[in-house]
This record gives sequence, C-alpha cells and structure tokens, in this order.
Amino acid sequence: MSETQTPSTHARLSADQALELAAAIKRWGDELGLRQVGVADCDLSQAEQRLGDWLAGGLHGDMAYMARHGSRRSRPAELRPGTLRVISARLDYLPEPQPAMQSALDDPARAYISRYAVGRDYHKVLRQRLQRLADRIEARVGTFGYRVFVDSAPVLEKPLAVKAGLGWIGKHTNLIHARTGSWFFLGELYCDLPLPVDSPAQDHCGRCTACIDICPTDAIVAPYVLDARLCISYLTIEHPGAIPEPLRARLGNRIYGCDDCQLACPWNRFARLTDETDFLPRNGLDSASLLALFAWNEAEFLRRTEGSAIRRIGHERWLRNIAVALGNAPPSAAVREALRRRADHPSALVREHVHWALRAQQAAAPTG
Repeated sequence: MSETQTPSTHARLSADQALELAAAIKRWGDELGLRQVGVADCDLSQAEQRLGDWLAGGLHGDMAYMARHGSRRSRPAELRPGTLRVISARLDYLPEPQPAMQSALDDPARAYISRYAVGRDYHKVLRQRLQRLADRIEARVGTFGYRVFVDSAPVLEKPLAVKAGLGWIGKHTNLIHARTGSWFFLGELYCDLPLPVDSPAQDHCGRCTACIDICPTDAIVAPYVLDARLCISYLTIEHPGAIPEPLRARLGNRIYGCDDCQLACPWNRFARLTDETDFLPRNGLDSASLLALFAWNEAEFLRRTEGSAIRRIGHERWLRNIAVALGNAPPSAAVREALRRRADHPSALVREHVHWALRAQQAAAPTG
C-alpha cells in the first residue's frame, strides 16, 4: 500500500508485542538489504538548539529551506501528525576501494565526483526499500500511520540516526559507525507504532582531527561545526551562483561534491564495498577526464545523468564546476582550446568561470 495518514489500529500493542515487532522490523530490513535498522523516539530538543545556532550564524548559506519549515524539522510529530517513533535505516554505497578514489583525486586531469553520486540516484533505491519495509509491517499489524523519507522533507536524519543507534555524528558532521565507517545513506520511516527505542550511539572521535585538517577549504570551522558556505559539496551542488573566486583554486578537480573528510577518517578503514549494483559507477563517471565531461552538450548531459543525483544541478552548473577544475588543471593547449569553445556560452555564469579558468591557465603556462 502507499503511505498513509490513517490512524493506527494497533497503537496499543503490548510491550511484548512491540518488542517482537521491533525485532521483526530489523530482521526484515536486513532481508531487504538495509545494512542496519534502529528505532528512535521523537525528542530532538538538543539537536533543535544546535540547528538554531547554526542557522543564526548564517552557516547554511543559500539553503534557505533549512530554516523555512520552522520546528517541523526537529519535531517529527509536527511534520507527520501522530508520529511516535522513527525507524532509521542505513544503506552502504562505497563503490570502490578508497585507494582508487584517492588516485582519481590525485590526478588533476580527471574529474572527481563524490562517490555517492556516480551510480543510480540513492533517493529512489532507498525509498523503495523503506516502502517495502512498511508493507511488511502493514502485513503483520494491519493499517498503521506512517510516512517514508529519504531527503524528501525537513528531517534531522543524522540526530535521529544517532538516537536509533546507527552511529555518531563525527567532527565533519557526517554519521560514523564504528564497524563500517561513514559511506552510507540514511532514510526514515515515521510511524505511530509504540516500538521500543534503541540506545543512542556514543561519540568515538576522541582527539582525532583528521577531517578538520584535510578539508581543502577549511569548511569545518570547529569540531562538529560545518560552514556550508565554504564546503565544496555545497559550492558545487547547492550553491546556484558564482563560486567565490578565493575558493576556486581549492576545489582542485572536484566537480560534484567532496569526499576528502571521509577519505581521511580512520574509522573508514573498516568500510566495506557495497553489494548494491545500483551504486556502481555509470558512464565512466569514476574515471572520466575533465575534458571529456566538459564536452557534453546539454542533451548529452541529460542522457548520461538520467537516473542520477547529478542531474539536479543542471548543465549550467555542471559546466561552471568543470570550468573551475580546468582552470586548476596542468596548463595545456587542449585545455585552453576547450575553454575557448565555451567562452561565448549563453550563460553569464558559465562565461565568467570559463574566463577565470583561461586566465588561470595562462598564468600557469610556462614562459620562454
């Protein structure tokens, strides 16, 4: 069945029944390929305060939607009335060994795309799994009130995952699990079933500052505090305008997102490769050259990113990002010629970044 707002006819499960159902939900999640499932209550008061402070500091940049929904983001029952519990789930996505990712990052002629985005759009994959989990619950208990979320509404997914025992929020603000690292997606099932909650995960970052030290743009301005306005993931995906000029050289060859803080995290030595074929690279996006991707016209961009999270930024931002990376690439006649072919692009945003890249190429070119 589809998601429903119908009040549950089984909200008064006995303690034993609720305990048995929670165990079954975790077992079904495993059978559906979800790597971990936990249950959280709806008290996010501490996270609400931290979110408020973050927003008050303007650290969300252009992401006005982070403040638009008021307390619905931190109070699940306001977003979906009747919610008593949140079933939180994670799905691993690491598509290749980390040394291979580092090799791509270290090659300035190759385009680096955050590895969560080289395969199929995770929103669709995880949402389908959670819907199938909801169907199994409904088959067991009958009609109940629920709603599935995968980055699709104002949800504080990481604090909820902490409360559900799925990991702790690291100093880079990503969720980390002690046995599998941080290469995973999160999704939620808000429901009105009085399930027993899991114990929150404990922080194990200790004195480590590897993620802070490695960040190319110094976006982790304090432990557990990210200034989105400096973050490469924000700049290349969420930010609609010009990338601030002082930050462009720091982007290197990263054209969609950034994985540096995860690559540096010592807990990711325990990460396992995904067995989800949907998350494996498509269209050679893990190995493509900057020049090859810059040559895509809009029709080719749309065709090659069909079913991918990358498509959401559009062709204009795609060219903007690659132009910056080409400006950072080793100087060559081929790169300068590719940039000149885009110098009169209809988009002022693209033109401005292309002209910057041409200047950077010319400045780096050997003289004499």
